[in-house]
Amino acid sequence: MSTEGKRTWTVDSTRSARSIDELDLHDIRGRPVLKFVTAFVIGAVFFLVPVPYQGQVTVPFDIVVSTITEGAPNAVGVYSLAIIVAGGVLTTAARLGSPTVAGYDLSYFETSTAFWLLRLAGLVLAPVMFFKLGPAWLHTPGTGGLMWGTLVYSVGVIIPIGAIFITIFVELGGLEFVGTLARPVMKPLFKIPGRAALDSLASWVGSYSVGLYVTRNVFEQGGYHKRDVFTIATCFSTVSIGFVGVVAATLEILDLFPVVFAAYFVCVVVTAVILVRIPPISTIPEEYIAEPDPEVAFSGGPTEYVRLALSEAVKKAEEGESFTAAATRGFVDGLKLTSLILGTILAVGLAATLLSANTPVFDILGRPLTPVIAALGIPDAATVAPATIVGITEMYVPVLLVTETALKAKFFVAVLAVSQLIFFSSVGPMTMDMFSDVPVRFRDLVVLFVMRTVVLVPLIAGLTHLLAFLGVLG
Repeated sequence: MSTEGKRTWTVDSTRSARSIDELDLHDIRGRPVLKFVTAFVIGAVFFLVPVPYQGQVTVPFDIVVSTITEGAPNAVGVYSLAIIVAGGVLTTAARLGSPTVAGYDLSYFETSTAFWLLRLAGLVLAPVMFFKLGPAWLHTPGTGGLMWGTLVYSVGVIIPIGAIFITIFVELGGLEFVGTLARPVMKPLFKIPGRAALDSLASWVGSYSVGLYVTRNVFEQGGYHKRDVFTIATCFSTVSIGFVGVVAATLEILDLFPVVFAAYFVCVVVTAVILVRIPPISTIPEEYIAEPDPEVAFSGGPTEYVRLALSEAVKKAEEGESFTAAATRGFVDGLKLTSLILGTILAVGLAATLLSANTPVFDILGRPLTPVIAALGIPDAATVAPATIVGITEMYVPVLLVTETALKAKFFVAVLAVSQLIFFSSVGPMTMDMFSDVPVRFRDLVVLFVMRTVVLVPLIAGLTHLLAFLGVLG
């Protein structure tokens, strides 16, 4: 997905806001309104409507993904193997200068040398993991078993399935509607377009994989510039609501799930408000890789925003393709994107989890933090301190370290682990590979992980003590 040598655009960011009377609103006609409403309802039901399932409450998207990955793990394994191999082979063909294979344009698979090598590493590792070759320590539940049987399988299924419904929602007016209504919050607080609310929502209710797919899609259509993308990818590629529940259940604090989730939400908002205003995010250029399509500068009250949102949504629905065409294109795009990133996730994620499980690196790095954690009044500081660092490898690892600690320590690590966002078993390599044209660099992600942790540790400690004072963590 390289864009080396390609043109970039910039736009004037000082445009004056216009009122509702100065805009040419689209006519509200029955057929496009029905098209938009149908697409909106389909997307909302699939991603948002809670339903009971196997004794828990979840959303249809999670049920579909779980049914596929748990009901047909062998088929998912064969599919994962095939798509990783395909990504490595097609990237190699594009890298060696072949413009097409059997008439298929390979420019989509062009990338830097580093990511070509990572995809090749994934190509080699995929058969090893699928056939369980090599030493036993490579396939333990916390390393290879986690990467292959959980993360690779989940991401491999989530992206193409999620892309079907997200594309229907986005292409038939949902992005314009949600984005317009969210502008008064997203722009002043986070310095990103209102439409970025959909990317964040897709991460919250579905998966960061789906959220990043939305971001990539809008970026390629000129809806975001590079700083927007960098901000969204590093501040809003959140862990899903469902996975927060998994974390709470693992630590046996599921009864505190609403409190854990509320604290998580506060942490994501506070860190984003701070980090978007300082380097490295603030130094990313406001350049577009496609003809810019920025949101119209607008000023008005709630009623005017609703009118504009409906106008923009109906216009998009009228111009958009059919449901079948949108769903088909979304599925194909999802498969293509999966073939690009799944090998990279496997290679980087396996290395990160092996480093965490088999070396004392993170224990050593965590030791200087022990007195800091203790000074903040968090119990079991010697156990909690490494957990504040090891999350950079995989966000679930810190949770496993503190299963036998005090309630306040469990709460502290549960909220911290899901709020750090940047981890190299999945989000890190996925972001770098998908947005190599921004570019998102390894060192920037490490710096942002550290910065997030510096902000989050005292913030979550304060929330922990406040909740304890109120008797919630009694």
